[in-house]
Amino acid sequence: MFGRLKRYFATAKNKYTSRQILAWLWDAWKGNRLQAFLNAMIGLLEVVVSLSAVWAIQNAIDIAAGSKEGNIYIGVLIMALLTLTNFGLSIASVWIRNILGVLARNRMQQRLLDRILRSEWRSKEKRHSGDVINRLQTDVGQVITFLTETLPNTVSTTTLFLGSFFYLYMLDHALALIIVFMIPVVAVLSRIYMTKMRELSKDVRQSDSKVQSVLTETIQNRMLIKIMESDSAMVDKLENTQSELRQNVVKRTWFSVIANFILNFGFSLGYLIAFLWSALRLMNHTLTFGGMTAFLQLVNRVQGPAKNLTHLVPQFVYVFTAAERLMELEENPLEEQGKPVYVKGPCGVRLEHVTYAYEEGGNVIDDLSFDFHPGSCTAILGETGAGKTTLVRMILALMQPQKGDVVIYNDHEEKRLSPLMRCNFVYVPQGNTLLSGTIRDNLRLGKLDATDEEMREALLTSCAGFVLDLPEGLDTVCSESGGGLSEGQAQRISIARALLRDRSIMLFDEATSALDPDTERDLLQNILEQHDKTVIFITHRPAVIDYCDQVLKVEKI
Repeated sequence: MFGRLKRYFATAKNKYTSRQILAWLWDAWKGNRLQAFLNAMIGLLEVVVSLSAVWAIQNAIDIAAGSKEGNIYIGVLIMALLTLTNFGLSIASVWIRNILGVLARNRMQQRLLDRILRSEWRSKEKRHSGDVINRLQTDVGQVITFLTETLPNTVSTTTLFLGSFFYLYMLDHALALIIVFMIPVVAVLSRIYMTKMRELSKDVRQSDSKVQSVLTETIQNRMLIKIMESDSAMVDKLENTQSELRQNVVKRTWFSVIANFILNFGFSLGYLIAFLWSALRLMNHTLTFGGMTAFLQLVNRVQGPAKNLTHLVPQFVYVFTAAERLMELEENPLEEQGKPVYVKGPCGVRLEHVTYAYEEGGNVIDDLSFDFHPGSCTAILGETGAGKTTLVRMILALMQPQKGDVVIYNDHEEKRLSPLMRCNFVYVPQGNTLLSGTIRDNLRLGKLDATDEEMREALLTSCAGFVLDLPEGLDTVCSESGGGLSEGQAQRISIARALLRDRSIMLFDEATSALDPDTERDLLQNILEQHDKTVIFITHRPAVIDYCDQVLKVEKI
């Protein structure tokens, strides 16, 4: 038993210091101060109403018992007015929490998503997409709730505690001091509680992210799973992950139960002492019945806030864990930021003694030089793993060469390629890259203000005129990953989207792999007939190579 307790209270080192997390939370609080202020004001008003209600109840009871002169109807009317005021404050609190709370969560999610999208691209992501989504939903919600509700409520809770203490102190000095004697003990226990609870909560949140990752991946690949007849295997994988989550929840719950038992035992003992004390005074006629009622209500109002303040400790734990997980999403450095740098077309790209190697292996590209000169059409060939994808990522400034330079140039200037120059490129990636929504929505990713006529022209050029014959036309709805369309149809719409972007350099990564030979030939003729773009194909298709001016072969090192 003692060994188990020792394990529960053992602590581990955290990734960020408390000061770093508090600085991050302070920055996150800047945009949510109005909601926090309103919640704090409502809380303080509720404290005033609550303490006034103690006086009103004492007053009405003493009038009814004959211990005090007064009109019982007026006493009850005062109680009714205070009750109605409390109802109104509760409604206002709910309204602020629901309406402004949603806005606050939306702002933080937008901020974090923007940060993720603007950060440097990584070829191997550290975190599963399900984990990232879990953080953007659950952890953002915990941080916003803490900043806009928990902290403001702490102001009113502390005020209620102090107000009740002084009210009680005026009635009985000794009892007030006895009741608050437990606070320093609670503070000491809270420090131990917070350190260990933070560790246990982190384990729970990580396990929860793993569960969401399994669910996300299974849903995304359900066709493959059905074909491979791996339904049971994936359900078993989910069960194993959920089992880990349950075990971590059990550990955290055990620790919380033990800690809460100790704290609640102290509070219950304090209440019993207060009850006995006030009962003895009532028996000795040194306290009225209304005074005893007020006495016990005040003890509750002292202990209630004290309990709430101890509950603030796990709230701090949860928000520290959530903030730490969100801070991890911001670890990747930002790409170079600024205004896009356009290079007047026609322009080309030149590789100058470029070398790149991944951490887990040797060089993928070694001292490569090549000129994709303005207006040219180039086929990049090579077996799997030879570095074709790495090469394209460097041309798109997603990755920087470790040696050498990638240069964009025209007849008048040349510049070392950077993320700010990505505006000069169009890219059609391999596979189905359509998003859920209408075909119109997908096309406008290429050009937000594209007109229907511009979209129609791009569809015809990309041999996707079939869209215009659909019953809903451009407003035809696609499900996730272009569901409802064939691979070839989705591929042609993706090419139309790229054509709407209309940039000087176009990169196609196996972009015609799902097309039949006749459609592929017509598409290539439409794209290349103007001779005003620099076109780069990554391909294995002979028909594509026949249309190219030059070929770059990359080989495994």
